[in-house]
Amino acid sequence: MKKPELDLRCYFVTGQGPDVVERARAAAAGGAGVIQVRSKPISARDLYALSRDVVDAVHEANPNTQVLIDDRVDVALALRDHGVAGVHVGQDDLDVRVVRDLLGPDAIIGLTTGTMDLVQAANEHAGVIDYIGCGPFRDTPTKDSGRTPLGLDGYPALVEASEVPLVAIGDVTADDAYDLARQGVDGLAIVRGIMHADDPKRYCERVIEEFERGRQARA
Repeated sequence: MKKPELDLRCYFVTGQGPDVVERARAAAAGGAGVIQVRSKPISARDLYALSRDVVDAVHEANPNTQVLIDDRVDVALALRDHGVAGVHVGQDDLDVRVVRDLLGPDAIIGLTTGTMDLVQAANEHAGVIDYIGCGPFRDTPTKDSGRTPLGLDGYPALVEASEVPLVAIGDVTADDAYDLARQGVDGLAIVRGIMHADDPKRYCERVIEEFERGRQARA
């Protein structure tokens, strides 16, 4: 199986709520290239059921959108035949080399970073992982990493150092898409902006429009 192409420009990380599946469907319809299913705290069984429903809805709306599982390699593995493309793991999760062995050469694997040391360490596995998440861009209530926010000025050096595509995360909104794209990041991971949007489809369309505008300005 060929590894799917990865469009990181609008990367939706799901939050908690009764409408996660429908928001994932709308995000995919709006062009989100990646949807990461993250819902904590949640049991493996419930995450499996939720992720299966997300895959069905997302691929109905946009077959090109890739669905990843947050942290849980076991759930990702269980749903590979159902259309889950891979997993995003943190620094304290399974070693990415083990994850690659488990999920296979065609799976998508992302790794959390956020400092120069972590980016450089991730480079040692550039042949194993497909991208890194890098943040926080600014403080966010959805996840406390303990790291100092990077702000706009923190990204250029990390982009330059990284040997794999870099996705900014941490209270990123559509209003930030232009400026972050100008810093050279390869994509934007967004949680609350899409979870709270009145029109998630249009929100994702705007993220991509602004990201492309920033990318062109950088060029």
